[in-house]
Amino acid sequence: MDGTLVDTSELIYQCFVHTVKKYHGPHISRQAVVSHIGIPLKQQLELFLGEMTDAEFVEVYSTYNEYQLEIIPDYLTVFPSVHTTLAELKKRGKKLAVVTSRKRRSLEHFLKTKDLSKYFDVLVTPESTTRHKPHPEPVLKALALLNADPETCLFIGDSVWDVESGKAAGVDTALVTWSQNDIAGLSPQPAFRLNSMQELIGGVG
Repeated sequence: MDGTLVDTSELIYQCFVHTVKKYHGPHISRQAVVSHIGIPLKQQLELFLGEMTDAEFVEVYSTYNEYQLEIIPDYLTVFPSVHTTLAELKKRGKKLAVVTSRKRRSLEHFLKTKDLSKYFDVLVTPESTTRHKPHPEPVLKALALLNADPETCLFIGDSVWDVESGKAAGVDTALVTWSQNDIAGLSPQPAFRLNSMQELIGGVG
């Protein structure tokens, strides 16, 4: 979702600044936040606020989520060619899933807000599995729900966490180049790199 279908980097950063400041955490740079997009939010927040109990995280998450919902209209943008590419993939009979570290309520709100829900057969969020990216469990969960053969699937993402998760699940991976993450020298390397969503349907963008 984040960094692949929609540009949420500034949205996430603004939410981190607001939340960390409220709980008297350190000043944080944009890069420090963006470089960890893709892992569960609790782990990200603990990088700046220290280890939290589940009860403490519920409070902090509430602050984060409420602010995010407030500023979504100003910061949520769908990347170019996403709608047309997803529509064509569905027309060709492809099964599509979102595998994300974003919580389900937030994910569903984002998809609905940007009219993306109609394209996806399966949503896998942190609530769906006990282990999360870069562990393969989220990708394996999606494969099971889609009744899909790993050898016929492609897992597309914008971070090393996605590549590691996909490779460990036995699927080919593709890394997008339009995100905020630095892909130079990435290890492990993806099978493919996408410069445009349209490359998935044989086009150029």
